[in-house]
Amino acid sequence: MQRRAVLGLGAAGVVAAGAGAYLALHHERQAGGGGGAAPSGPLSAEAAAFWNASFDTLDQQTYQPAARLRGKPLLLNFWATWCAPCVKELPEINQFHDEFASKGWQVLGLAVDAPTPVRGFLEKLPLKFPVALAGLTGTDLSKTLGNAKGGLPFTVAFSAQGEPIWRKLGATHLEELREMARAMKS
Repeated sequence: MQRRAVLGLGAAGVVAAGAGAYLALHHERQAGGGGGAAPSGPLSAEAAAFWNASFDTLDQQTYQPAARLRGKPLLLNFWATWCAPCVKELPEINQFHDEFASKGWQVLGLAVDAPTPVRGFLEKLPLKFPVALAGLTGTDLSKTLGNAKGGLPFTVAFSAQGEPIWRKLGATHLEELREMARAMKS
């Protein structure tokens, strides 16, 4: 009798562990590995170039967009401290972040710059969204994403599925970012 009870408990434990593993795996797939809706299908080559990249942070950590951002809409901005239009647009991108974070939007700034000037800039103008360092490879990545001229600033919006849906070379304005985000909902 005791043996049957022990076997029954053991079987129940195996079933519970299996169910837990299934639910964890299912949740990971639903989250797309990064906490959002599950991206569907393979990515285009241009999207994969971004999502498979990794960047340095100002504290010398590795920032991987796919692990942190995939599964929700993303506004990606390439900028530099020496670029006057970049500096001018950053407060409006920060405002977009404030207004649209509650609607699921994320923002990432990729500085095509060195760590020291970026640190100094962010001390003067703190941004509420993450900033990573793309360095000189940022120009190549922006070209892959549609910036044929390699100029700055360059902004790309990605759908929740991870594909680029909007691009702009030159300074963005808050109202056009609002319109882009609203149009994406339609």
